[in-house]
Amino acid sequence: MYIKGVSNYSFTPSFQRRPKQGKEEKDYRDTINKSFNALGSKEKIIIAHGSCYPGINRNTYIGSPFGEDSKIANSFFYLHGFNGVQQGPLGELQKNNNSPYNSSAFAKNRLFIDLRELTKPEYGKILSKRTYERLTSIPKTSENNYDRTDFSKASKIYNISLKEASDNFMTLIDSNAPKNPKVKQLIKDFNEYKYKYRDRLKEECVFKMLADKYKTDDFSKWGNYLDRDLSVRRKNNDKRAELRFNEILYSNYNNYNQHCFEQFMITHQIKENKKWRDNLEFKYINDLLVGCSKMDQWRYKDAFLRNYEMGAYEHDSDPQLWGIPVINPRKLFSGPNLDLNSGGQFLKEKLDYALEFCENVRVDHALGLIDPYLIDTNSIKYDKDGKLIRHNLSSGYMSQMIDYYNKTIDDYYSYPRIIEKIIIPTLQEHGLKPEDAVWEHICQEPELFKKVYYELNNLPKLIQLEFSKIENQENRNWYLVGSHDSIPAHKMLEREWTRANPGWDSCYLGGYLNSDPARAEDREKFVELISKNDSEKVKAKFAELLTADKFQISFADFLGITDEDVVYNIGGTNRKDNWKLRMSFDFIDKYYEDLSSKNPTAINVPEVLAMALDAKLQKVVARTFVPNNEEETIFLRNKKRRELYKQYQPLLDKLNHYAEILKKPE
Repeated sequence: MYIKGVSNYSFTPSFQRRPKQGKEEKDYRDTINKSFNALGSKEKIIIAHGSCYPGINRNTYIGSPFGEDSKIANSFFYLHGFNGVQQGPLGELQKNNNSPYNSSAFAKNRLFIDLRELTKPEYGKILSKRTYERLTSIPKTSENNYDRTDFSKASKIYNISLKEASDNFMTLIDSNAPKNPKVKQLIKDFNEYKYKYRDRLKEECVFKMLADKYKTDDFSKWGNYLDRDLSVRRKNNDKRAELRFNEILYSNYNNYNQHCFEQFMITHQIKENKKWRDNLEFKYINDLLVGCSKMDQWRYKDAFLRNYEMGAYEHDSDPQLWGIPVINPRKLFSGPNLDLNSGGQFLKEKLDYALEFCENVRVDHALGLIDPYLIDTNSIKYDKDGKLIRHNLSSGYMSQMIDYYNKTIDDYYSYPRIIEKIIIPTLQEHGLKPEDAVWEHICQEPELFKKVYYELNNLPKLIQLEFSKIENQENRNWYLVGSHDSIPAHKMLEREWTRANPGWDSCYLGGYLNSDPARAEDREKFVELISKNDSEKVKAKFAELLTADKFQISFADFLGITDEDVVYNIGGTNRKDNWKLRMSFDFIDKYYEDLSSKNPTAINVPEVLAMALDAKLQKVVARTFVPNNEEETIFLRNKKRRELYKQYQPLLDKLNHYAEILKKPE
């Protein structure tokens, strides 16, 4: 069976043929799921960070993974066979920093609150429709199949909306008058939440008030030394610090009430969203960021090294300066039983929060939990043009910089115990095996890392097929073509070094997807096709990916977003458009429109899935052989081929049927 290329049309249709709601849509999804089951697929995940979700009804200039519109997007992914979304970190962003990888590990992102819900009776209509409609806008159609987050506009909208909603909610509480039982329950839940998390909420609120006062989250630049150390001094029972803390907190108690309200509301909506997802059996994988926000660092200041930050080694250029704090090895454990010290408690609490309402976790930058790459902040200097002076930079892996902060080798070796003593036990507490998690280790691998990661803990890999090939996959590993840091797959082949990569070699892909010796002619035709047509080669690359047991696909690749410079994030850069790529409000229409166009770039799931399933069947045939007996081998292969295609040809035919439907106009 030879998989043909996409049919060409001389026009772009105004309407697209798509699975019709009801019986056909159900049969479409059943066909997709049966095919994934035949392939042995366990995890089929879309990569879409929270802000990337669309604003379908009204535009608040940022997406939310917990609002009503996220259910529309997730239902669309679910229809096409995906069983979850890889989120980015879901914490509150820092001032003037849009990166979720510098967000809070504990405070949740208030910009993910669905404002429209606050206008409804079950929320006591605490946000007026007039305010909501005045601040938001009706989404506008454009030629682009994407949108962009406007963090500045979103912040202004949420500042005004949440102030009004919080004030009205506090009035409801004070009046003790709500008749709606859902509103009464909401108030009860709020009071319980505010009491349960009072210590954290107070510390976060005081930090935010101080950050407003000094106009920066960077507490090292705060003028008052007591304010810089306020949290840690309080924990050490410093009476002066306690007085100062209470002075700030109670100077404007409304700020505290609003922070509690915001954190409660986003938590409440997360819980409601989880109920919906649980019913659909659709999971969220949270991103356990290796760093944290300045707010978290201020709260746990004594747990971190002074004058060092974590970055990334670059082979032929300056190290990447991430500005991420590094936990002090002396603060991880204490005593002969390795009880958790402040740094160990911070890590465990961070992982517990990441798994509070998500079903799995991606461990960001696993190297940073074993042998992080450190930069001495005292050595970071720039010339008059703002360029880093590399020859002055003191940097290296922690294992290479032991003497820089006067600790012994025994102190250092507490770091490689993080995974064994903190991460794995905490995962198990949440019902996860170590191999269930997504371990992001796309990085340099110093010797200590290899010893701890592979030899000691035998953890799975995250294989990026942009740089490699599957061949003999291990079912414990995760695979992807591009991550949230990658350019679109259709742009990858514009780079010469990508074209030269063995993983993109036409003969390799042709052989991997057509391994049955009896299909040599089909294989030759397929190799010729993908050698001449980059779109077909990208399709082949994703067919290779779909043969993996656990895979991820970025939403940009799935939807066929290929415009120049439209990338969610370019790692290690301060590019102004980083973190802004987002699904358009009409992304579903645009997806089907793309598939029925002359030059489609979106992923036609049944078409690519048929290629993957056929490739798996061929591999079973090709591996059937009798040593030193060609005649018997041919006989057994013919028998196996008949058996397999008798069982799976109806499924392949259905996949091809739906693949053709998606290519055609209404």
